[in-house]
Amino acid sequence: MILDCAGKPLDLSVPRVMGILNVTPDSFSDGGRFVAPAVAVARARQMVAEGATVIDVGGESTRPGAAAVAVEEEMARVVPVIAALAAELPVPISVDTSKPEVMRAAVAAGAGLINDVYALRLPGALEVAAELGVPVCLMHMQGEPRSMQQAPHYVDVVAEVRAFLARRVEECVTAGIRRDRILLDPGFGFGKTLAHNLSLLKHLPALQALGLPLLVGMSRKSMVGAVLEAPLEGRLYGSLAVAALGAWFGAAIVRVHDVKATVDALRMVAAVQAAE
Repeated sequence: MILDCAGKPLDLSVPRVMGILNVTPDSFSDGGRFVAPAVAVARARQMVAEGATVIDVGGESTRPGAAAVAVEEEMARVVPVIAALAAELPVPISVDTSKPEVMRAAVAAGAGLINDVYALRLPGALEVAAELGVPVCLMHMQGEPRSMQQAPHYVDVVAEVRAFLARRVEECVTAGIRRDRILLDPGFGFGKTLAHNLSLLKHLPALQALGLPLLVGMSRKSMVGAVLEAPLEGRLYGSLAVAALGAWFGAAIVRVHDVKATVDALRMVAAVQAAE
């Protein structure tokens, strides 16, 4: 499958790596490192050189307890960076946002994919995304970022996440978003305990059965830290393990901080998948 991201193709015939570019002061892993536009652009160049086939630019942290960011501030953070990257890099640029105003400004600046943790549920987001016509990624989240990890609860996490994503797909199609422009993200760490996250990863094929490409993001997250009893700086190997498992279980895109190492891991996954 080839996804048309505002004129830049994204070939999903093998698992791909999405490089995380947080232009925020407070993201959980690399907050503050890439706030300056010149530093952000240099980091994006590096990730593409390491094999990232899409760069995801975010201007508002969605870690548990993170403070909300005003529309104007988020646009000021992401739009100049997206414009610079879209003009220079051959790969699609994704905007990680839930705000319709930011979506519109980002796509005007050259973004070719909307990655929304609210799955286009904020007022106006669904209509704007349909109007803009670029692919969208719909993520599952129980609650909202400020409080999502206080008491996550499910009767059957896999069935409930699948049902939510299926409903959002139908609502998007009804609103005018073509089905072949939709990606799905189970939302690891977004309103989920360690047990929920591990179950979702193990049963990822149940979500793949929805028939749309899956995007997964587990890089350096607390699920890795909890299993390995490791701080942020000690989560690389665990992150590579869950990235490889995600790709093996059907993910089309893996969203990561550590691009080169993950690209190598996924090349091995793809080689085994292609074997007789």
